[in-house]
Amino acid sequence: MVKLTTTCRIYMAEFHFDEIIKVIGIDDKRYEKVSRIEAQSEDEDVYLELDVHSQLYRMLQGEKFRMVVSHTLNADGSAVTGHISEGKQKSLADKFEYVMHGLLYKMSEDKEKQNDGSNTVKVVVYISFGGLQLMLKGDPLKMHKFRLDQRLFLLLRKI
Repeated sequence: MVKLTTTCRIYMAEFHFDEIIKVIGIDDKRYEKVSRIEAQSEDEDVYLELDVHSQLYRMLQGEKFRMVVSHTLNADGSAVTGHISEGKQKSLADKFEYVMHGLLYKMSEDKEKQNDGSNTVKVVVYISFGGLQLMLKGDPLKMHKFRLDQRLFLLLRKI
């Protein structure tokens, strides 16, 4: 009896952030075509503020979204090059409704006082998408892949 084995490699992009978020507040009075979304992850471990072009992508309070921050749009995890061949490469953007490309320009730490009087340290990440901003605040373990001056993609899809 001969036993055949095959090796199958599956390449996938590793995400910097991949969470289900829930919109907890919307400020659409500050700018004419932009809404500032306040949201938190389902486990309430990450808080974020995100500027969204509200005429292109409407987000409502209480809605849930899958939000991914990735260094690439290529499904196999390879880096995005300046030249994209149409139809040859599977793109993460195909599975999402709203995509932006930006630059991580600032990182900091924030100490938060807990109900029991102790302090917790949170990492705060700031990414600019051509003027639209994202601020992510979360546990250092969830934020460890972020580095200053990274070019990143933000992808959103309603759940």
